[in-house]
Amino acid sequence: MSLQHAARRARQQFMPQGLVTLRTRRKSTTSGGFVAPSEMWGSPLPEQVGSARLDWENLGFDYVPTKAHVRYVWKDGAWDAGRSVQDPYISVHILGNVFHYGQALFEGFKGFQTKQGDVCTFADDLSFARMAHGCRRFRMPEIPRRVWDEAVDTVVKQNVAYIPPFGTNGALYVRPFVFGSGPRLGLGPSPEYTFVVFANPVGSYYKNDDGAMQALDGLVNDDYDRAAPLGCGDVKAAGNYASDLESMYISKRKGYPISLYLDAAERRYVEEFNTSNFVAITKGGRYLTPDAPRSVLDSNTNKVLRRLAEDMGITVEVRKIDFEAEADTFAEVGAVGTAVVVSPLRSLTRRNKTWRFDENPPILRQLRDKVRAIQNGEAEDRHGWMRRVALEDKPRQSLLSIYPGL
Repeated sequence: MSLQHAARRARQQFMPQGLVTLRTRRKSTTSGGFVAPSEMWGSPLPEQVGSARLDWENLGFDYVPTKAHVRYVWKDGAWDAGRSVQDPYISVHILGNVFHYGQALFEGFKGFQTKQGDVCTFADDLSFARMAHGCRRFRMPEIPRRVWDEAVDTVVKQNVAYIPPFGTNGALYVRPFVFGSGPRLGLGPSPEYTFVVFANPVGSYYKNDDGAMQALDGLVNDDYDRAAPLGCGDVKAAGNYASDLESMYISKRKGYPISLYLDAAERRYVEEFNTSNFVAITKGGRYLTPDAPRSVLDSNTNKVLRRLAEDMGITVEVRKIDFEAEADTFAEVGAVGTAVVVSPLRSLTRRNKTWRFDENPPILRQLRDKVRAIQNGEAEDRHGWMRRVALEDKPRQSLLSIYPGL
């Protein structure tokens, strides 16, 4: 007799009669069978939300190593079945299209543990649609919705321990990206593409000790353009952000943590901040944001805020904004995006003139709070932005009880 068989017989022989599980009791009453307790012993407890035990209250927007990410490869006209990978490094051919011709797109959205204990992603369908638009613009194969959902759900489930618990003001930032990974010497689409989704726990992008909205001083950027009028500014392309680095560095050296781009043609009309859309609340109470469909990123957060503003009865205007002519009419100005939701601007400076705005903007704060309430499960999700991720594929095993089931 093997040691395993002997141990199993010993457990069965000396187990008290009343030692059953709820799962065992249910099965015995429905089918007359009995589940041996040995089949239930020794199973490791599953990871739980927040079980990584990070300093949740003090997370910034920095890299935190997590458990795993997922990868899919497109080749010969089809996406493969995908795989989960723990190694955070990727091996790519030296002629990978991403290195030479810049075929690279990324997205970003957040997942939250809600007040009800569920884990949900916020507005990831908007990110899916925006990446599809970018793939068409860059002649890359689109990510099928089935692949997107599978990848996102797998990453969230595998990194559940790194999801900040409800009440910590943190989130699990999910970053899907796709790039040309196949070799290409001459200019043209890549023969192979890699789609990756990883997750990273985050707190506030602009840190603030008391958790309040941090008002920023901004600089109007007259020395650089973010995007050409008919370029790819509406695409979340990696290169768009690389081109902003020098401008951002110079602005910060001058004491401005954020800068605002105007249109490249006339340097007259508002476009967007370094990594965020521009929003103003006018002194007349209107929600104002630029209309520049080929040069400004179609912000998911801006879409959400516009819908919530309309719900509040606020007039929303998406149109060209003449900065010099209209800046005096702004009561509140905000930079809006996934990382920050809303960061208020207390000033914008252009050359020798500075315009000042409300440092504690009431309407933008109210809109930000409405978004956060939905994300946390504290307000009704009337527009269907929250998508629940089922963390377990099958019921969790019950703990043993010394009491018979009733």
